Amino acid sequence: MRGDTAQAVAVPHALRDGRFWRHAGPPEPTGESYDLVVVGGGRSGLGAAEEWLRGDPKARVLVLDNRDPGDHGGPAGFDARPAVGVMCDRESFGADTLVPAGRLEDLPLAARAVADLRRLRDDPPDWFRGLSQEDKQERLAELTYSRFLLEVCGAHPDAERFCRTLPCAERAYDGRALGAVDAWAAGYPGFGGLCLDKPSRYASAAGPLTGSLRAGRATLRPSSPVVSVRHGDASVVVAYFDGHRVRTVGAESVIMACWSAVVPHLVPDLPEQQRRALGQAARLPVLEASVRLRGGRARIGRTRWTGAYWCLSEPAPEGLRLLATPCRSELGPVAGAAAGRREMMATPYDRLEDGVRDQVARLLGPRTGIEAITVHRWGHGRPVAYCRPWHPFYPDGPFPADVARRRFGRIAIAGSDTEPAAGGDAAMVAARRAVRELTA
Repeated sequence: MRGDTAQAVAVPHALRDGRFWRHAGPPEPTGESYDLVVVGGGRSGLGAAEEWLRGDPKARVLVLDNRDPGDHGGPAGFDARPAVGVMCDRESFGADTLVPAGRLEDLPLAARAVADLRRLRDDPPDWFRGLSQEDKQERLAELTYSRFLLEVCGAHPDAERFCRTLPCAERAYDGRALGAVDAWAAGYPGFGGLCLDKPSRYASAAGPLTGSLRAGRATLRPSSPVVSVRHGDASVVVAYFDGHRVRTVGAESVIMACWSAVVPHLVPDLPEQQRRALGQAARLPVLEASVRLRGGRARIGRTRWTGAYWCLSEPAPEGLRLLATPCRSELGPVAGAAAGRREMMATPYDRLEDGVRDQVARLLGPRTGIEAITVHRWGHGRPVAYCRPWHPFYPDGPFPADVARRRFGRIAIAGSDTEPAAGGDAAMVAARRAVRELTA
């Protein structure tokens, strides 16, 4: 298990629950001083360090992160390329049937469901005949993709079930949370007859995570969760737990590139309005599994699963990669993320391992040899982009993120969840903004 292991989240959870300082001793200064300290070694944190050093190559930069050595940068990410096959799995349809993408005639669905899918793909009518383009987009903005299929298109429930996991790799939730206007923007079935030929202002920005980063010339200190950030007389004092005691370093500037919801626990002097806004930020849970196979790279293409726990599989150099998106999508992306995260964090590794072994055997055959399984668990893996119908203030604002990411003295707020409309590049957009705020 990598990522958000029990050890990695123990201190942040103790801070959240008010337990940490009851047992921690007084902070001990290290005597170290830096031009910049970055809190969080994910994409935004490493990106901020890289951006700062690009402007000042001689700067002393420290990145503090709560995870183990070598386990930085956050989720590797799965892109939104279409799958070459669809596993109509037993969780959805009672038995496993692997079907090439686009071969609707081979689907193990009710005849009416197959007919509905063909109509949605090849000849959908104008469901909102007589409405203007703007009015059609407003109607779509009121619906999720699942509701659009069931209520507007009158599609068979099996057809909706077949389409449900289409957005999982890109959004980390399924069609029950995906806005219909975003499904239209993504080119999903059902919208061709609407004759919408211009971008919708209601479509939200999202997408797979992009780019991989290293600490470079910055000093990266893993297994060092930050517990306090306060302005001092001469510098910002940053305290972290080294596994034995609380240590402090001084910094001319600090960038908070951790989860937004953690920031109020680390920077207690923030204005109350900003604390509340940071607490509203949500992130989606994500699981990734790397499976090393005895025969090397899996001889099967990228496969979308319609209802199994691991919803996407794709070949990798040493075997297979799998993606799971535990969000309880029927609750919406924000409430569903919280519920799914609780369930995921309570799921023991052996159950995850059993699930991986089961789905690999179903996909590749029961005699497939597995040499190793690494599960990367990210309770706060993907930012939730503002989207309709869940955020009625989108796209006109005002946005909670505008308050949440305000600079506080020599402390800037980054993290991809402070740029919830920046798509897959949100982490880097936030990093560059934070650096600009502190160096302008």
